[in-house]
Amino acid sequence: MIELANRLQTVEEYYFSKKLREVALLMANGKPIINLGIGSPDLNPPQKVIDTLTDSFKHPKANQYQSYQGLPEFREAIVSFYRDQYDVYLSPSTEVLPLMGSKEGIMHISMAFLNPGDQVLIPNPGYPTYTSVTKLVGAEPVFYDLTESSNWLIDIEALEEQDLSKVKIMWVNYPHMPTGTNASNAFFTRLIAFAKRHNILIINDNPYSFVLNKEPKSILQIAGAKDVCLELNSLSKTFNMSGWRVGMVLGRAEYINAILKVKSNMDSGMLFGIQKAAIQALNCSKLWHVSLNQVYEERRQLIWKLADALNCTYNKNTSGMFVWAKLPPFVKSEEFVDLLLKEKNIFIAPGTVFGSNGEGYVRFSLCASTEIIEEALARI
Repeated sequence: MIELANRLQTVEEYYFSKKLREVALLMANGKPIINLGIGSPDLNPPQKVIDTLTDSFKHPKANQYQSYQGLPEFREAIVSFYRDQYDVYLSPSTEVLPLMGSKEGIMHISMAFLNPGDQVLIPNPGYPTYTSVTKLVGAEPVFYDLTESSNWLIDIEALEEQDLSKVKIMWVNYPHMPTGTNASNAFFTRLIAFAKRHNILIINDNPYSFVLNKEPKSILQIAGAKDVCLELNSLSKTFNMSGWRVGMVLGRAEYINAILKVKSNMDSGMLFGIQKAAIQALNCSKLWHVSLNQVYEERRQLIWKLADALNCTYNKNTSGMFVWAKLPPFVKSEEFVDLLLKEKNIFIAPGTVFGSNGEGYVRFSLCASTEIIEEALARI
């Protein structure tokens, strides 16, 4: 057996990778598992997106290598989308880089900016990939607390009291996953000023801004943001295209060019047809978002009833495709999840997957039909 790289000793297999194997095994043994743990949209993309992909295979360039920077018309569509939806103005040639999913961008950005020993500010609770990628590139995670008492917003004053001299990157995620909290323009303005004082690059991971959210925001809307900010975005949640792997990173040209140096050594361009289909998605009218959110709102109402039946509490003023719920006092997240899986054949995500501040919480996904959620409610 060849010895493994030391970097693999710093990370573990993704929780959902392990847990879904367990769920699959239970289902294979005849258990009627209801999966409300994963944020993988179960609805279809717009029909014109599917049609465009199908038709694209007739094009003479359909099977060829594509540009590392994506088709010019794809970048133009991204820029138009940001202009129309967020009032953000970008250059399609220098300030946008398509990605094979925004998760890919987390690695690319980390490789482009971090050296061993650099520190990275990571939300607790937050997306676990921020931590694992930081460790894989040899940097040091420094967790900042998000708590219910502060509505899961960053306590900038508390951060100012820390030694930030080694911090190079700060991961931010609003609307926040897993809690669904939104950030205001005033909050982003304060955060950008903080980043400038300490010479920190902020990356806002922004895939949920159109799901059950009346006011989609981009951190790049704020004056001066491009100096110290990048934004990741994705078509996964907004257009039900999670398996298509279409994302983007946006920001200052010098930062984008640095990320391109990494990306161009790791892939050979995105499939022609997927780029063409992504253009169609980005050109959808606002009626698409309205109709999608009507479905999610109906599901959320039922998930709230399910949370009530489990004696959980939650905040109704949130966005995204999850419901973040607080368990009754003294109940542990993973014990509760395992008991629910064993006794009722229902899987939800324990809050501890997202960090120590997730203890005492669980996360319900809205990526299941009303019929499935009603069945879960009936079991409870």
